[in-house]
Amino acid sequence: MKEVACSLTIAGTDPTGGAGIQADLKTFQELQSYGMSIITSVVAQNTTGVQRIHHIPLEMIEEQLDSVFSDMPVHAFKTGMIANIDMMDIIKSKIADKNIPFVIDPVMVATSGDALISEDARDYLRDHLLPLCKVITPNLPEAEFLTGDTIDTVDKMEAAAKKIVHEYGAEAALVKGGHLVGDAIDYLYDGKNMYTFKAKRINTKNTHGTGCTYSAAITAYLSHGLPLVEAVEKSKHFVTEAIKHSFELGKGNGPTNHFAVRKDCSN
Repeated sequence: MKEVACSLTIAGTDPTGGAGIQADLKTFQELQSYGMSIITSVVAQNTTGVQRIHHIPLEMIEEQLDSVFSDMPVHAFKTGMIANIDMMDIIKSKIADKNIPFVIDPVMVATSGDALISEDARDYLRDHLLPLCKVITPNLPEAEFLTGDTIDTVDKMEAAAKKIVHEYGAEAALVKGGHLVGDAIDYLYDGKNMYTFKAKRINTKNTHGTGCTYSAAITAYLSHGLPLVEAVEKSKHFVTEAIKHSFELGKGNGPTNHFAVRKDCSN
């Protein structure tokens, strides 16, 4: 029997299923990677916003991590919402010696523009987790919060990706251009080459969970052993189709469609 590809997500929840742990697990399943999860925060949220957040006790986060890594194979993993330095420190201690592709979805800035983590937590992530990751996937507000620079052109997107790699130590950075006007263009820099991934902008408000879905797809493809550039290319297609066929659910920004692409992940 062929070895089963396994992906792990370390993040917060979304009870409506559009984002967070739930979106990650749906994406892993669609891309034929066995999904596992470590819950950092239980979040009361829906398509209109976040109503309340309850952080899981630190010792429980640590025990969840120990449970998975002591028993299950992990071929790639990602982080999403990590609320504070104490959580990040525990995660770092458990993954620092793991030679496994690590995808960071830096959940730092809300759709409203409000920061979701403190500056000291941002600095800890930048200084201690970025050097461990295979790729980080910030949107423009997150890239601005991370770098301290205004990013409003494609040239500045490329500069931000290079800064994240050369100054902060990430192996690669995927800066996503969904907040700019025009086509949705993302720039991936791997320390040597800059790659461009382009899709026509889709006229919809139903984009809840796109960042989670995109980064989860990259994680799933990496768990299958795909090279990073190919993993990002396939994930760009996956999330574009998920947005194109998104659902009119809820009173706010509806969720993407995680089963918009139903085909073998090797195609």
